[in-house]
Amino acid sequence: MDITPLRVAVIIGSAREGRFGPTVAAWVAAEIGRRRDLEAETVDVAEMGSGTVTKQLGLADAFVVVTPEYNHSFPAPLKATIDDHNAEWVAKPVAFVSYGGLSGGLRAVEHLRPVFAELHAVTVRDTVSFHGGRRCFDAQGRPTDAESVVAAERMLDRLAWWAHALRDARAVRPYAR
Repeated sequence: MDITPLRVAVIIGSAREGRFGPTVAAWVAAEIGRRRDLEAETVDVAEMGSGTVTKQLGLADAFVVVTPEYNHSFPAPLKATIDDHNAEWVAKPVAFVSYGGLSGGLRAVEHLRPVFAELHAVTVRDTVSFHGGRRCFDAQGRPTDAESVVAAERMLDRLAWWAHALRDARAVRPYAR
């Protein structure tokens, strides 16, 4: 069993001007940074055209997708990133942190689950959602509700379990699609 820290790509799923995603992603990366078993690298869909994104996704053992909800779903640049990097998702776990309006982005998450299933990725059941987006964070970019931190710990525990299991399995036997 490989005990090196798992590489987690924290994906900023929005490319809109004035977006809130970088704040949420920075918080998620900081939560990952508090752990010994995980290390974070931020991937921004706004930088889609660069080869750096492909490399970051390819090296990742797991993913945390940070997504807003636009029109009851997820942003088009996020879909383009997912579709343009088919092999990078295979047999790897994906967790979600969402934000926006009354639903907290949960409709976007529910639309993302079958997309990742089609790519042979495993989605983690536990999520973190922020109902009201910006209002849920203080001026330092931290959630104002302590339950968000508890939810993130639980989600990252599940993500780490799946990432270890799938990394070990891929090392023993390549995943066949």
